[in-house]
Amino acid sequence: MNQTALITGASNGIGLELAKLLAQDSIDLVLTARSEDKLEQLQQELTNEYNVKVYIIKCDLSEIDSAKTLYEEVKNLGLNIDILINNAGFGDFGRFTETDWGKEQQMIQLNMTSLTQLTKLISKDMIKTSGGKIMNVASTAAFQAGPLMAVYYATKAYVLYFSEAIAHELKDNNITVTCLCPGPTESGFQAATGNEKSKLVKGKKLPTSKEVAKYGYKAMKKGKVVAIHGTLNYVMVNASRFLPRNIVTDIVYKAQIEAN
Repeated sequence: MNQTALITGASNGIGLELAKLLAQDSIDLVLTARSEDKLEQLQQELTNEYNVKVYIIKCDLSEIDSAKTLYEEVKNLGLNIDILINNAGFGDFGRFTETDWGKEQQMIQLNMTSLTQLTKLISKDMIKTSGGKIMNVASTAAFQAGPLMAVYYATKAYVLYFSEAIAHELKDNNITVTCLCPGPTESGFQAATGNEKSKLVKGKKLPTSKEVAKYGYKAMKKGKVVAIHGTLNYVMVNASRFLPRNIVTDIVYKAQIEAN
């Protein structure tokens, strides 16, 4: 009997590439995102190519209690989730006093609250079935404060520390928790966020979503707790620990501003 994986934010980017990797390993899928058309297209592609069962659930996890609704829909399908991948998330760019609170509220709900609620509901089931794997997609943004993307960086710091904590709590239940921390990735994230002209990404060759997904999937299978994609990202994240926090914050600010 095949295992079943639930992937949020599965319609594009890293989530879509993870869905392909899981399907290649004959793992059945529950895919969720806001775009039903993209999910239906992916469902057909994966079913035809890999002969796995693919269920799709249209869901906007930026809405209050949407995680509980999603969980109930999964249970109504009669499914047990063996692998949970919390990939859905978004960011925003701009000075905190000038950005839109409504958008930030949705970001907090999606990046933190829904991720936490879904993890709680499914990890309880995993304990009953004696095991499972959880991947939470954070970012290298999780390791420092981020002027001009203050709320986004803060939400990813939450995901990192939350993941590390529950990884420790759940290890005796045969459940691994992996926090995937990619740097800037060629996924459409920068364009959606509005910082595609920043020094951090403009003119840079970014890793693809496929590359990040492969790295993250391998790390999850090994049970690695914190998985930082890319050697340079790993060095930068760890080097920042030895610098005064105000200097790190200043470096991040200068990297975020628009390149000439």
